[in-house]
Amino acid sequence: MQQDKLIEELQAGNQKAFERIYELYSHSTYGIIYSIIKDTSVSEEILQDVFIKIWNNASSYNPDKGRFFTWVLNIARNASIDKIRSKDFKNKKLNLKSDNFVDILESKTNFFGTIDAIGLQKYIDALGATCKSLIDLLFFKGYTQKETAEELQMPLGTVKTKNKVCIDKLRSKVLQ
Repeated sequence: MQQDKLIEELQAGNQKAFERIYELYSHSTYGIIYSIIKDTSVSEEILQDVFIKIWNNASSYNPDKGRFFTWVLNIARNASIDKIRSKDFKNKKLNLKSDNFVDILESKTNFFGTIDAIGLQKYIDALGATCKSLIDLLFFKGYTQKETAEELQMPLGTVKTKNKVCIDKLRSKVLQ
């Protein structure tokens, strides 16, 4: 079944189409969630929530505004960031054992493993170091623009401007 037809069927409430969408997108969606959350069971819970949102909000997807996969990943990214910012999640993280801190510190610099999970590696490789850092922090690690400015030691306005420029560059490379 062609992707456009599959999406139309999903929007019409076809459960078989939803199952096929899950088969096609769950693995990469889980990869994005896990790269942000770093916890298997929480990532699995979020994945379920994401696909419930996809089912419940399928009619809100508009192909004129972007690709379906991007829409799915935005739902997953937003759900993951919401979880990270939740009080419950923060309290759980306060109770980490010391050996887990190594993984957290490594994840701050493990940008390439994250982007390779969704096949963007070759496109992001073509961007400069600043764009790579901005995209990593803002989109894969869930930093706010203010947090990104502090992390990269640059003015907030510069982060906002460079973010727009970098996303435009990435968009043009992906759509070539």
